[in-house]
Amino acid sequence: MGIGGGIFLLALGAILAFAVRTTPSWFDLQVTGWVLMLSGLTVLGLTVWFWRNRRRSHALTLVEQTQLTHDPAGTHPVPPQPPDTDFPTAPQH
Repeated sequence: MGIGGGIFLLALGAILAFAVRTTPSWFDLQVTGWVLMLSGLTVLGLTVWFWRNRRRSHALTLVEQTQLTHDPAGTHPVPPQPPDTDFPTAPQH
């Protein structure tokens, strides 16, 4: 529902509870107004709570920055390195 729905329920409940002076025998408008106002407050509270939680859950993103230098002579490609063979081999049986 959001903020708009909560405000609408609050306003409708206040109108029914305080402004309407008719009392039908089968329906209590004042109690209905109070229930609608409490519902509106609940909707507003939950909306604000969810928005606050959503804002708090930002994740930190690390970005690596590389500095490039200008080489007037042109680029010098890096030759591929041979694989490391410094680690011992497994014993053969």
